[in-house]
Amino acid sequence: MGEPTAESRGAERSSTLSIEVANGVARLRLDRPGAANAMSEPMWFELRDAVRALDDDPAVRVLVISGNGKHFCSGIDLSMLGGLQQTATDPSPGHGADKLRRTILDLQDCLTAVERCRKPVIAAVHGACVGAGLDLAVACDLRYASADARFVLKEVDMGLAADVGVLQRLPRIVGEGVARELAYTCRPVDGAEAAAMRLVNEVLPDPAALEERVATVAAELAAKSPLAMRGTKHAITYARDHSVADGLEQIATWNSGALMSADLHEAMAAFTEKRPADHRD
Repeated sequence: MGEPTAESRGAERSSTLSIEVANGVARLRLDRPGAANAMSEPMWFELRDAVRALDDDPAVRVLVISGNGKHFCSGIDLSMLGGLQQTATDPSPGHGADKLRRTILDLQDCLTAVERCRKPVIAAVHGACVGAGLDLAVACDLRYASADARFVLKEVDMGLAADVGVLQRLPRIVGEGVARELAYTCRPVDGAEAAAMRLVNEVLPDPAALEERVATVAAELAAKSPLAMRGTKHAITYARDHSVADGLEQIATWNSGALMSADLHEAMAAFTEKRPADHRD
């Protein structure tokens, strides 16, 4: 599966992230443990750049996002909030508001890059997952958590309305009523409750068990047809935002070009011969 280039690349590091690629799985870790992985300004843009690069890398089939240290992510770095207020400072309120709007749209795009990634993205959440951390988690395809995870939609308690994706994505995951309650009350949700409300796919006893479970799931997904996975992810996301009729039209168009791929023939041969499939990157 794939070329040995991913193995040889090993670990990479930016100022706020650490990245390791092996066996078709990229592990991207938020790497500001001393600040509980609060999202500083560089982290937003390094995250987008890293996800884009991993999406373009044919040796990567699955992306796992987690946090180094005791927490997944404690939200936006408070010093960055002050900078956002300065962005809006202008003798003309209209011009200041326009600058701030463009900044917010850019930050939104940093997290939407995770959703746009053609490959499955798994969030492995332990400890705090607060504010922007929850925005990041709900932009992923799958979410697994340890029992000690604490999910908090915190913005209202900070005098803000969340604006980088959680209010748009969370209701589609847990339902509108639950999303409204979490947004209005800002109460913490532990791993067990997160699983009960289907915010996470599974809760594990502790961070070590979480790592083991996510590694197993990622390996299973990496062994499957990348082309089929790509088409499935795109179809589900497209159907979420369109009518059933639109979704049926979309998948018909996709499969008219992708159905008779080499991956289909390889999957059928592997099934017949009772062996693992060997799909191209």
